[in-house]
Amino acid sequence: MSQQLSFDLPAIPALGRDDFMIAPSNAVAVAMIEVTHNWVGGKLVLCGPTGSGKTHLAHVWAGSQNGQIIAAADLVDANIPALASTALAIENLPDIAQNHAAQTALFHLHNMMQSNGHLLLMTGSGAPNHWSMSLPDLQSRIDAAGVATLKAPDDTLLSAVIAKQFNDRQLMPRPDVIPYLVLRIDRSFAAARDVVAAMDEHSLSRHKPLTRALAAQVLDNFG
Repeated sequence: MSQQLSFDLPAIPALGRDDFMIAPSNAVAVAMIEVTHNWVGGKLVLCGPTGSGKTHLAHVWAGSQNGQIIAAADLVDANIPALASTALAIENLPDIAQNHAAQTALFHLHNMMQSNGHLLLMTGSGAPNHWSMSLPDLQSRIDAAGVATLKAPDDTLLSAVIAKQFNDRQLMPRPDVIPYLVLRIDRSFAAARDVVAAMDEHSLSRHKPLTRALAAQVLDNFG
């Protein structure tokens, strides 16, 4: 068993072996999601750049509320009354900005959930007032929600995420590997996952230790 890599960051358990780690870049958004009695009209928008952890946190929240989670694009074929019967997280709302059928479904779902008194979490990249829904009544309802914003991971959080990715694979990189990666990869959880997976594969196939030189080779291949 590999040595544990530890960082002074709290964690919210998510699905499986995942953790959602809290750092300055996401602490305010996490606090807003946890304190649901402060949600205006029982709804909240969670926004932030790609790879900032929106999906992960939405699943954490849905699990804590015994709720459901669905992609906005899937609302067209969904059972709207069934979705409106529990707390619900709807992901990637900007994907339906030009999808009238999905927007109409969301409009009715929103109204049913408010009538039923259930919590609604909506996620998407960028500020919600820039989502430009073609259905004005829907956009106005989105604009009326509070907004929790996730920022791109800072150095501390990105270091912890990379360390956890290695630890989940029972891998022990050389001490200089993680600081090297933090300065060079995209600032997202997805980038951390992908680069660690690639290093694991390269290490196994070439029978090489997890060194900074191997990290440089992997990043060159990404480029």
